[in-house]
Amino acid sequence: MFFIDTIEVPGLGNRSYLAGGEATAVAVDPPRDVDRLIAAAARRGVRISHVVETHVHNDYVSGGAELARLTGAAYLVPAAARMTRPHVPVHDGERVEVDPGAGVALRALATPGHTPHHTAYVLEETGRSVAVFTGGSLLIGTVGRPDLVEPRLTRQLARAQHASAHRLAAELPEEAAVLPTHGFGSFCSASRADAAASTIGREKASNAALTRDVDTFVAGLLAGLDDVPAYYAHMGPANAAGAAPVDLTPPAVADAAEIAARLAAGEWVVDLRHRVAFAEGHVAGSFNFEADGQLATYLAWLIPWGRPVTLLAASAGQLAAAQRELVRVGIDRPAAAATGAPADWLGPGERPASFPRATFAELAARRGREPGVVVLDVRRDAERRDGGAVAGSLHIPLHTLHRRLGELPRGEVWVHCAGGMRAAIAASLLDADGREVVAVDDSFDAAVPAGLVVRDGSGA
Repeated sequence: MFFIDTIEVPGLGNRSYLAGGEATAVAVDPPRDVDRLIAAAARRGVRISHVVETHVHNDYVSGGAELARLTGAAYLVPAAARMTRPHVPVHDGERVEVDPGAGVALRALATPGHTPHHTAYVLEETGRSVAVFTGGSLLIGTVGRPDLVEPRLTRQLARAQHASAHRLAAELPEEAAVLPTHGFGSFCSASRADAAASTIGREKASNAALTRDVDTFVAGLLAGLDDVPAYYAHMGPANAAGAAPVDLTPPAVADAAEIAARLAAGEWVVDLRHRVAFAEGHVAGSFNFEADGQLATYLAWLIPWGRPVTLLAASAGQLAAAQRELVRVGIDRPAAAATGAPADWLGPGERPASFPRATFAELAARRGREPGVVVLDVRRDAERRDGGAVAGSLHIPLHTLHRRLGELPRGEVWVHCAGGMRAAIAASLLDADGREVVAVDDSFDAAVPAGLVVRDGSGA
């Protein structure tokens, strides 16, 4: 009898898997913190005999090579991938016995599109195809984006995604489970998954890659591509070379004097507390990236790569969870850290900084009294294009804001996003720059009911 365990990586919008039989198992697309897969195998009472990568990942640092080293497993990587770390190259059609006693095996299927070398793995039990680990090819209701490798290959890879989806649909039974790595919030996905689980049959009925002709599919896929996180440029090379072992021990403790010194040196001091607590009081000059949001994605996207970072957390548990999130994107060791509250992080006589929060209804009331108030929209281009824009608002996507602060007019800035988290990050950047700021902590869906005029954002 086979089993499949799903290892959620929600901060990055990904999944990894452990699958096998009674004695041995395979780990698929492991995250950097491999202890979770080792623990899952221990709970099952199985040995990890194989570690497989569907592709060289662009959105996170893989733990595949390290997991293989720790467990003695064979490390399988698509043969066409440019992997310099020792590995076993896998070719299209190859079959790997995972647990011979239970009849569990993997069969490799070349599925280029997300990357030129992408490979899916069909999980078989006694020759029957029961599931397919699709990585970044066929996702739930969508596909992996084709524009992360090389701009000149994007259209070609988009067409390859269509062909790969059709290959999977043609070669696998309708009841086979579709188990992708991306699609649950990852920017490697062309769009977000529309369900938690799926099968080949469901995808044949609903996935655009399988219901539209290739030209229509490619045109829609390319038109819907979103911004690419800047840190992605560092992930592929790190994965090709093989990442170093993870160190999740607590960082050096920073007192108030060291926090002040690191801020003065231009380093990033990141406050992980909830945005409400940060707005009410924080160390002046620190930035707010909530630990419970997409911490790794947005901090890695915004911070100048390699810049030292000091973490401020409400508790040791929050700090430890943040460290785990950050190693997944190559931010390996905080320069220092402190836990507690602003009173613990400020020197004698220093007072915490703060800024107000508001709703869209309060913004509408303010604009009624003062029509020229500055409204800053920090959503991504696609969000503004597809969801509309507050009339008269400025648009600077969050991931570009730290480089474009000089473009903002003088005066108080009311900043919003789609729900509040990114507005809080933006507000902290503006506050650290000495600007008067109000963070709109509200859903964008409330803008029109609040009386704000929302116009087509495609030309804004």
